[in-house]
Amino acid sequence: MNPVQLRQIIVKGSHVRRKLRRRFDLIKKSAMPLNNLRIGISVPCTSGREAVASPVCDTLREPASAFGREASPRVVIAPSLLTWFEVLGYTVLLEPDIALGKYRIGRSSYKEVILHDHLNSALQKINPTKPPEAIAKAISQVFSTQSSDLLENNYRFHKLLTDGVEVEYLFNKEIVCDKVRLIDASNLLNNDWLVIHPLTVVEGSHAHCPDVVVFVNGLPLAVIVLIDPTYEQATFKAGKERIQTYFQQIPKLFYYNTLLVITCQNQARVGTLTSDWQEFLPWRTIDGEDFPAKGATEIEVLIQGIFDKRRFLEQVLHFIRFELNGTDISKKLLRRPFCTRPNSHKTFNE
Repeated sequence: MNPVQLRQIIVKGSHVRRKLRRRFDLIKKSAMPLNNLRIGISVPCTSGREAVASPVCDTLREPASAFGREASPRVVIAPSLLTWFEVLGYTVLLEPDIALGKYRIGRSSYKEVILHDHLNSALQKINPTKPPEAIAKAISQVFSTQSSDLLENNYRFHKLLTDGVEVEYLFNKEIVCDKVRLIDASNLLNNDWLVIHPLTVVEGSHAHCPDVVVFVNGLPLAVIVLIDPTYEQATFKAGKERIQTYFQQIPKLFYYNTLLVITCQNQARVGTLTSDWQEFLPWRTIDGEDFPAKGATEIEVLIQGIFDKRRFLEQVLHFIRFELNGTDISKKLLRRPFCTRPNSHKTFNE
């Protein structure tokens, strides 16, 4: 990345950051009305009572008390993290904006983790020669699950993501066997790039609000968890423990996950579903050729280095490997040496 490119990114980032701060300020001013918003999603509480889920996570606490568990500490996300996604060309939506009807994402229930309308629209663009019947059958396969095991479902979905979805349909009175692609690595403009902060997910008697969810073509391919540095147990291990809770209580979100990121202030680590907390590593360089500019933070380097659209799809298609050992499944993120460095294993507050 040459100095001119770096300056252009910095200027664009400053503009986007100001825009995001204005949106955050508006949401803060309307915080009281937002907390009172409700929609009719009834789920059973652990006590047996029926509860109505709030469509918006409070910026400081999850709407958890209605679901029979204690609310957990929340971190107010800094606009700077979302800034980099907008700089990279993603659409960034704040969930309060969605709840107020300012933006539509085609999600009728908090139990849904795939954005059907985004997926359908993207698949039609990526597969222009395929009939609507083929697109519908591909979407049906993406939504269907053949196991109650999170990793088995994730492994199955990853094959659909990388190999395409096999479908059969009738054309000129003949049965055609074909494939529908879920992503287009050759033409980035054919894909739909969206980030939502935070995303409320309801499954069974549990409700959680992962801080940032990255969608490509309506598919939740990455989840970013933020750790509040003022929390007395703000350690990297604590971030992994929160993710583990998500696995147990809202596993459906992770059927489609490719990467997990844990951040605290300017530090950031990346791993997969089966990575232990020590195996989450920082990212070292943005483009693999140059080291980051002096003063660049870990989180800036990681987001630009991994979530650049072309690099992200390359990561998804070519640098994720599943290792099968009997009934055990291990998901590995292949790490090119110039991208990572050994983890110091230090906690965030050290």
